[in-house]
Amino acid sequence: MAARNKARKRAFQILFESDQRGAPVRTVLADWMRLARTDDRQPPVSEYTMQLVEGYAEQAERIDDLLATYSVGWTLDRMPVVDRNVLRLGAYELIWEDDVPDAVVIDEAVQLAKEFSTDESPAFVNGLLGRLKDLKPTLRRS
Repeated sequence: MAARNKARKRAFQILFESDQRGAPVRTVLADWMRLARTDDRQPPVSEYTMQLVEGYAEQAERIDDLLATYSVGWTLDRMPVVDRNVLRLGAYELIWEDDVPDAVVIDEAVQLAKEFSTDESPAFVNGLLGRLKDLKPTLRRS
């Protein structure tokens, strides 16, 4: 399970970098993969990291719509960048990755928020992903 934890962290970092650079997430993923082949200091990009990033890229518009719709009092633009990208990753994995238990997805997202964001962020991430979990049967559409 530690491998999936690392994969999620790398996927989050790729989404975060994409957001900060204003670059497509797939471009950032390709950059990370290229660097991993040429620079020993760059960690490898695992299959699960690629699966998460590619899956998010496929559903990005829908995920942002869901986050904007169900986050009370916060627009996507007002959210801290870390929180926005933890939520994007968590929402993708929660709704579209059926082999991962919902509680694990939410817990991993909360841990990322604890590690990289503000003191209030874990509760915000937990609450919003919990709301999406409750609505999950009605949310998945392409």
